[in-house]
Amino acid sequence: MMRRIAVGCGLLVLGLALMSSAHAQRPEHGHGGHVRAPSSYGMHYDGRYNHDRYYTMRGTQVVAVPGRPWVVAHGGAHYYYSGGVWYAPHGATFVVVAPPVGVFVPVLPPFYTTVWFAGVPYYYANDTYYVYSGPQGYEVVDPPADEGSAVQGPQGPAYPGAPPPAESGAHPQGEDLFIYPQHGQSPDQQASDRYECHKWAFSQTGFDPTQPGGGVAADDTVAKGEAYRRAMRACLEGRGYSVR
Repeated sequence: MMRRIAVGCGLLVLGLALMSSAHAQRPEHGHGGHVRAPSSYGMHYDGRYNHDRYYTMRGTQVVAVPGRPWVVAHGGAHYYYSGGVWYAPHGATFVVVAPPVGVFVPVLPPFYTTVWFAGVPYYYANDTYYVYSGPQGYEVVDPPADEGSAVQGPQGPAYPGAPPPAESGAHPQGEDLFIYPQHGQSPDQQASDRYECHKWAFSQTGFDPTQPGGGVAADDTVAKGEAYRRAMRACLEGRGYSVR
Protein backbone atom coordinates (compact mmCIF):
# COMPACT_ATOMS: atom_id res chain seq x y z
CA MET A 1 0.00 0.00 0.00
CA MET A 2 2.74 2.46 0.97
CA ARG A 3 4.59 1.59 -2.25
CA ARG A 4 1.54 2.49 -4.34
CA ILE A 5 1.22 5.83 -2.57
CA ALA A 6 4.92 6.58 -3.14
CA VAL A 7 4.63 5.70 -6.87
CA GLY A 8 1.54 7.89 -7.17
CA CYS A 9 3.25 10.84 -5.53
CA GLY A 10 6.24 10.43 -7.80
CA LEU A 11 4.05 10.51 -10.92
CA LEU A 12 2.27 13.62 -9.63
CA VAL A 13 5.58 15.44 -9.07
CA LEU A 14 6.80 14.40 -12.54
CA GLY A 15 3.57 15.67 -14.13
CA LEU A 16 3.84 19.04 -12.41
CA ALA A 17 7.47 19.37 -13.50
CA LEU A 18 6.53 18.67 -17.13
CA MET A 19 3.69 21.22 -17.00
CA SER A 20 6.04 23.84 -15.55
CA SER A 21 8.56 23.18 -18.31
CA ALA A 22 5.91 23.49 -21.01
CA HIS A 23 4.68 26.86 -19.73
CA ALA A 24 8.26 28.20 -19.62
CA GLN A 25 8.83 27.79 -23.39
CA ARG A 26 9.15 31.04 -25.33
CA PRO A 27 6.44 31.64 -27.93
CA GLU A 28 7.38 32.13 -31.56
CA HIS A 29 6.70 35.40 -33.34
CA GLY A 30 3.15 35.41 -34.67
CA HIS A 31 2.06 32.48 -32.54
CA GLY A 32 0.74 32.28 -29.01
CA GLY A 33 3.11 29.52 -27.95
CA HIS A 34 2.31 28.41 -24.40
CA VAL A 35 1.96 31.90 -22.98
CA ARG A 36 -1.57 32.74 -21.90
CA ALA A 37 -2.71 36.08 -23.35
CA PRO A 38 -4.35 38.55 -20.98
CA SER A 39 -8.15 38.46 -21.05
CA SER A 40 -8.30 42.10 -22.18
CA TYR A 41 -6.08 45.01 -23.15
CA GLY A 42 -6.37 48.74 -22.61
CA MET A 43 -8.60 50.29 -25.27
CA HIS A 44 -9.01 53.82 -26.52
CA TYR A 45 -12.10 55.29 -28.15
CA ASP A 46 -11.61 57.09 -31.47
CA GLY A 47 -14.47 59.52 -31.98
CA ARG A 48 -12.78 61.87 -34.45
CA TYR A 49 -14.94 62.52 -37.55
CA ASN A 50 -17.63 60.36 -35.88
CA HIS A 51 -15.44 57.31 -36.46
CA ASP A 52 -16.72 55.85 -33.17
CA ARG A 53 -14.53 52.75 -32.85
CA TYR A 54 -12.42 51.22 -30.07
CA TYR A 55 -8.78 50.19 -30.64
CA THR A 56 -6.03 48.64 -28.54
CA MET A 57 -3.94 51.43 -27.02
CA ARG A 58 -0.50 52.13 -28.47
CA GLY A 59 2.28 50.85 -26.25
CA THR A 60 0.28 47.74 -25.31
CA GLN A 61 2.25 44.49 -25.49
CA VAL A 62 0.56 41.36 -26.83
CA VAL A 63 1.84 37.80 -27.11
CA ALA A 64 0.43 37.33 -30.63
CA VAL A 65 -0.99 39.54 -33.37
CA PRO A 66 -4.72 38.77 -33.71
CA GLY A 67 -6.37 37.66 -36.92
CA ARG A 68 -4.40 37.13 -40.13
CA PRO A 69 -2.16 40.21 -40.27
CA TRP A 70 -0.51 41.75 -43.29
CA VAL A 71 3.27 41.81 -42.87
CA VAL A 72 4.72 45.07 -44.19
CA ALA A 73 8.41 45.97 -44.58
CA HIS A 74 9.40 49.62 -44.29
CA GLY A 75 12.68 51.34 -43.46
CA GLY A 76 14.42 48.06 -42.69
CA ALA A 77 11.78 47.03 -40.13
CA HIS A 78 8.75 44.76 -40.27
CA TYR A 79 5.28 45.73 -39.12
CA TYR A 80 2.13 43.67 -38.66
CA TYR A 81 -1.18 45.27 -39.68
CA SER A 82 -4.47 43.79 -38.50
CA GLY A 83 -7.91 45.31 -38.02
CA GLY A 84 -6.62 48.88 -38.31
CA VAL A 85 -4.03 48.31 -35.54
CA TRP A 86 -0.26 48.26 -36.18
CA TYR A 87 2.20 46.03 -34.32
CA ALA A 88 6.00 45.77 -34.20
CA PRO A 89 8.10 42.87 -32.84
CA HIS A 90 9.28 43.42 -29.27
CA GLY A 91 11.42 40.56 -28.03
CA ALA A 92 9.21 37.49 -27.78
CA THR A 93 6.06 39.62 -28.01
CA PHE A 94 4.61 42.47 -30.07
CA VAL A 95 3.86 46.08 -29.18
CA VAL A 96 1.09 48.28 -30.61
CA VAL A 97 2.66 51.22 -32.47
CA ALA A 98 1.81 54.15 -34.70
CA PRO A 99 2.47 53.23 -38.35
CA PRO A 100 5.40 54.98 -40.03
CA VAL A 101 4.47 57.70 -42.50
CA GLY A 102 5.15 56.50 -46.04
CA VAL A 103 4.34 52.82 -45.50
CA PHE A 104 1.97 51.19 -48.01
CA VAL A 105 -0.75 48.62 -47.33
CA PRO A 106 -2.85 46.72 -49.90
CA VAL A 107 -6.18 47.21 -48.10
CA LEU A 108 -7.81 49.76 -45.83
CA PRO A 109 -8.85 48.87 -42.28
CA PRO A 110 -12.19 47.04 -42.14
CA PHE A 111 -13.72 50.17 -40.59
CA TYR A 112 -12.66 53.60 -41.81
CA THR A 113 -14.12 57.08 -42.23
CA THR A 114 -13.75 59.03 -45.47
CA VAL A 115 -12.86 62.70 -45.06
CA TRP A 116 -11.96 65.19 -47.78
CA PHE A 117 -9.35 67.95 -47.66
CA ALA A 118 -8.95 70.37 -50.58
CA GLY A 119 -10.85 67.96 -52.83
CA VAL A 120 -8.69 64.94 -51.93
CA PRO A 121 -10.20 61.90 -50.12
CA TYR A 122 -8.42 60.65 -47.01
CA TYR A 123 -9.34 57.43 -45.22
CA TYR A 124 -9.17 57.70 -41.45
CA ALA A 125 -9.02 55.06 -38.72
CA ASN A 126 -7.29 54.77 -35.34
CA ASP A 127 -5.54 58.18 -35.47
CA THR A 128 -4.11 57.29 -38.88
CA TYR A 129 -4.69 58.84 -42.32
CA TYR A 130 -4.43 56.86 -45.56
CA VAL A 131 -4.56 58.03 -49.19
CA TYR A 132 -4.98 55.89 -52.28
CA SER A 133 -1.74 55.59 -54.28
CA GLY A 134 -2.62 53.42 -57.25
CA PRO A 135 -1.14 49.93 -57.69
CA GLN A 136 0.87 50.22 -54.46
CA GLY A 137 -2.35 50.40 -52.46
CA TYR A 138 -2.88 52.90 -49.65
CA GLU A 139 -0.17 55.06 -48.14
CA VAL A 140 0.01 56.24 -44.53
CA VAL A 141 0.41 60.03 -44.62
CA ASP A 142 0.80 62.92 -42.22
CA PRO A 143 -2.41 64.48 -40.92
CA PRO A 144 -3.66 67.33 -43.14
CA ALA A 145 -2.43 70.77 -42.12
CA ASP A 146 -5.94 72.08 -41.39
CA GLU A 147 -7.91 69.21 -39.90
CA GLY A 148 -10.78 71.58 -39.19
CA SER A 149 -11.46 71.98 -42.92
CA ALA A 150 -12.53 68.34 -43.35
CA VAL A 151 -15.59 67.55 -45.44
CA GLN A 152 -16.86 64.20 -44.21
CA GLY A 153 -18.54 61.42 -46.16
CA PRO A 154 -17.90 59.04 -49.05
CA GLN A 155 -19.14 61.55 -51.62
CA GLY A 156 -16.97 64.41 -50.44
CA PRO A 157 -17.41 67.91 -51.87
CA ALA A 158 -20.14 68.54 -54.41
CA TYR A 159 -19.19 67.67 -57.99
CA PRO A 160 -20.92 68.10 -61.37
CA GLY A 161 -23.63 65.50 -61.86
CA ALA A 162 -23.75 64.47 -58.20
CA PRO A 163 -27.16 63.50 -56.81
CA PRO A 164 -28.73 66.17 -54.62
CA PRO A 165 -28.09 65.95 -50.86
CA ALA A 166 -30.81 64.90 -48.48
CA GLU A 167 -32.86 67.59 -46.77
CA SER A 168 -30.88 67.01 -43.58
CA GLY A 169 -27.67 67.83 -45.46
CA ALA A 170 -26.49 64.23 -45.22
CA HIS A 171 -24.88 62.56 -48.18
CA PRO A 172 -27.21 60.95 -50.74
CA GLN A 173 -28.73 57.59 -49.96
CA GLY A 174 -26.79 54.76 -51.55
CA GLU A 175 -23.35 56.35 -51.29
CA ASP A 176 -22.51 53.84 -48.56
CA LEU A 177 -22.89 50.06 -48.54
CA PHE A 178 -23.75 48.34 -45.28
CA ILE A 179 -22.11 44.92 -45.24
CA TYR A 180 -22.76 42.07 -42.80
CA PRO A 181 -20.49 38.96 -42.74
CA GLN A 182 -23.00 36.09 -42.78
CA HIS A 183 -20.34 33.42 -42.31
CA GLY A 184 -18.35 35.08 -39.53
CA GLN A 185 -15.60 36.40 -41.81
CA SER A 186 -12.80 38.01 -39.81
CA PRO A 187 -12.19 41.79 -40.05
CA ASP A 188 -9.09 41.17 -42.18
CA GLN A 189 -11.01 38.85 -44.50
CA GLN A 190 -13.75 41.47 -44.80
CA ALA A 191 -11.19 44.13 -45.76
CA SER A 192 -9.58 41.83 -48.32
CA ASP A 193 -12.93 40.83 -49.85
CA ARG A 194 -14.10 44.43 -50.02
CA TYR A 195 -10.88 45.48 -51.77
CA GLU A 196 -11.08 42.62 -54.29
CA CYS A 197 -14.72 43.46 -55.00
CA HIS A 198 -13.81 47.13 -55.41
CA LYS A 199 -11.20 46.23 -58.03
CA TRP A 200 -13.69 44.03 -59.86
CA ALA A 201 -16.50 46.63 -59.72
CA PHE A 202 -14.10 49.29 -61.02
CA SER A 203 -13.02 47.02 -63.90
CA GLN A 204 -16.68 46.50 -64.84
CA THR A 205 -17.86 50.10 -64.59
CA GLY A 206 -14.86 52.44 -64.75
CA PHE A 207 -16.18 54.18 -61.61
CA ASP A 208 -13.77 54.70 -58.71
CA PRO A 209 -15.33 56.13 -55.52
CA THR A 210 -11.87 57.05 -54.21
CA GLN A 211 -11.64 59.73 -56.90
CA PRO A 212 -13.60 63.01 -57.11
CA GLY A 213 -16.74 62.39 -59.15
CA GLY A 214 -15.78 58.75 -59.45
CA GLY A 215 -13.12 59.61 -62.03
CA VAL A 216 -15.71 59.67 -64.83
CA ALA A 217 -17.34 62.34 -66.97
CA ALA A 218 -19.84 64.53 -65.12
CA ASP A 219 -22.76 63.24 -67.18
CA ASP A 220 -21.89 59.63 -66.25
CA THR A 221 -21.36 60.13 -62.54
CA VAL A 222 -24.79 59.07 -61.30
CA ALA A 223 -25.34 56.17 -63.71
CA LYS A 224 -21.86 54.72 -63.31
CA GLY A 225 -21.97 55.23 -59.53
CA GLU A 226 -25.16 53.18 -59.35
CA ALA A 227 -23.62 50.52 -61.62
CA TYR A 228 -20.56 50.39 -59.37
CA ARG A 229 -22.69 49.81 -56.28
CA ARG A 230 -24.66 47.07 -58.04
CA ALA A 231 -21.40 45.39 -59.01
CA MET A 232 -20.06 45.69 -55.45
CA ARG A 233 -23.28 44.21 -54.07
CA ALA A 234 -23.19 41.27 -56.49
CA CYS A 235 -19.52 40.54 -55.73
CA LEU A 236 -19.91 40.75 -51.94
CA GLU A 237 -23.09 38.68 -51.88
CA GLY A 238 -21.23 36.06 -53.92
CA ARG A 239 -18.61 35.97 -51.16
CA GLY A 240 -21.12 35.38 -48.38
CA TYR A 241 -22.10 38.87 -47.24
CA SER A 242 -25.46 40.50 -46.74
CA VAL A 243 -25.39 43.93 -48.41
CA ARG A 244 -27.85 46.80 -47.96
